[in-house]
Amino acid sequence: MKEIAVGVDIGGTYTKYGFVDKEGVVLAAGSIETTGHEDVEAYQVALKDAIEAKKNSLSENVEIVGVGIGAPNGNYYSGTIEQAPNLSWKGVVPFIELFKKHYDVPMALTNDANSAAIGEMLFGGAKGMKNFIVITLGTGLGSGIVVNGELVYGHDGFAGELGHVTIVRGGRQIPTGRRGSLEGYVSAPGICRTVFELMAEMIVDSEFRNIPYNKLTAKMVYEGALKGDPIAVEAFERTGKYLGEALSDTVMHLSPEAIFVFGGLASAGEFILNPTKKHMEDNLLPIFKNKVKILPSGLTETNAAVLGGSALVWQEIGR
Repeated sequence: MKEIAVGVDIGGTYTKYGFVDKEGVVLAAGSIETTGHEDVEAYQVALKDAIEAKKNSLSENVEIVGVGIGAPNGNYYSGTIEQAPNLSWKGVVPFIELFKKHYDVPMALTNDANSAAIGEMLFGGAKGMKNFIVITLGTGLGSGIVVNGELVYGHDGFAGELGHVTIVRGGRQIPTGRRGSLEGYVSAPGICRTVFELMAEMIVDSEFRNIPYNKLTAKMVYEGALKGDPIAVEAFERTGKYLGEALSDTVMHLSPEAIFVFGGLASAGEFILNPTKKHMEDNLLPIFKNKVKILPSGLTETNAAVLGGSALVWQEIGR
């Protein structure tokens, strides 16, 4: 009987799940819609049914030894999801307590960036590292911080929200209502907003001048940069500047060995990594210069969320 951990990633639209062995091999994966259920308990029944159906379809017998869950505003200490802005379950949801009715196995829950950091440590590029940071760049900006081999949760379970540090006082508003947060500038929506600001500032030809704001995507900006569009190239330069300057403060707080960048925006590669590295180094004290690597994640985007959730389990049970 093969031991597996179930990794779950709860997103605003879809929930991904998968079966992962202790070597980090994903045996099978699937998804259900997060929305459209009467309440969180009905959602959990649908998730359990999907997990069981997938388990029964496997060619070998497996034993579920634990469930690890990444969720927006997931609190590791209490197993709750608290005030998640993009989920329909409001307030404080005792997610682990409720899901224990379906599986009597060890469970752990944290936010998606924290689970990505643990996944990076167990299965990705941070193997053997004890001090590193994972930055997730997508619709928002998340971060997981590992110090001395331990994920930093803080006293309340919510430490490490680098996406919500203020970098421009009174700057752009983001869905949380905050203004000037890093997430408003370094994220998929953030780089699109930067493109439109640059078109107002720069008198240059650009393919984006004929694209409405609500049609522009970060992928289109990347494709424009590949073709040398000056607005796209400068948008990545400015985005990297914001991220690099913010990370310079983080480096001087924590002195990590490496910073791993993951997510849709990170797939732009050198367009985002090079300016980030440059502006981070430009703002560091000499004792920190040229010591911190900025690297793409060692996890593939296809299975990263599932691997992160399962890594929570394998770390929790120590196998």
